[in-house]
Amino acid sequence: MMTDWQPTVSLDTLRRRAVLMQRVRGFFVERGVLEVETPCLGHGGSTDVHLASLSCQAVTPAGSETLWLQTSPEFHMKRLLAAGSGPIFQIARSFRDGEVGRRHNIEFSMLEWYRPGWSLDALIEETQALIREVLPFDPGPTRKRRYRELFGEVLDIDPFEVDIASLRRLAGERGGLDMAEAPRDECLDLLMSLVIEPELGRDGIDVVLDYPASQAALARRHQDPRDGAWVASRFEVYLNGLELANGYDELTDVDEQRARFADDNRARREEGLAEVDVDERLLAALGAGMPEGSGVALGLDRLIQLALGKSRLEEVIAFPTPRC
Repeated sequence: MMTDWQPTVSLDTLRRRAVLMQRVRGFFVERGVLEVETPCLGHGGSTDVHLASLSCQAVTPAGSETLWLQTSPEFHMKRLLAAGSGPIFQIARSFRDGEVGRRHNIEFSMLEWYRPGWSLDALIEETQALIREVLPFDPGPTRKRRYRELFGEVLDIDPFEVDIASLRRLAGERGGLDMAEAPRDECLDLLMSLVIEPELGRDGIDVVLDYPASQAALARRHQDPRDGAWVASRFEVYLNGLELANGYDELTDVDEQRARFADDNRARREEGLAEVDVDERLLAALGAGMPEGSGVALGLDRLIQLALGKSRLEEVIAFPTPRC
């Protein structure tokens, strides 16, 4: 007889989670941000090489079609922005294949919001204010840290200048993996996740800025006035060694976005990964004119995990993937 039908959380935890969800919604209602709902399925998926999208075959008026479970509600929300929605937020079910563990689940709750006309600095301020609103304790000061400086402090290398052979050797040593043929960004991601990230946010909220331009994803790029390096106009937020949020100065140039999607799929082919259908409706929305501004995605389950003092994600979601 099957015995793993029960939830992995207590009813008390579910009640406490519900209170925190209400607090999140109240935070945005007070600030005049509209709550929206968008589909979990789309005709395009995330082409990001570092994300594994799930797809399904569905019967639609057009016949049998491939639809993609969204890795975040980003594409649909940007279509709303282009339609004139103004500032919006959503608590969405999102899906990323292969991500199951202490901090991951294939299906999870993503909090995402967009602020037309806002700078990254303004959005960073609002993001840390939301985190403080949800947590029952003072997490300490908010500090901005540059990606390049973190690598220098922790690993004594310049991530933008170190030669690829040295970088692969260091990544292999620290990760215990064969990185002899690994691309540059894969080496940097490994060192960031295994060595640097666990120490971030230990005595305050750490906001990491100025990632390599190659890691811009759907963000703009800009030239750092301090050293002239091209960097991504994005930030990530960490607390207690846990990545909580990822924010962008959103890319609005349709031609550049189309080129990035093509570059992603080219990289996927080179790595032996399946290509992902490009979201043509998002590109059409960008072509019609999406307002400039900033947006951020926050792992809501992770924030609730911290707020409730739990050590594993499965302690704050009713049925994690192995038990769904």
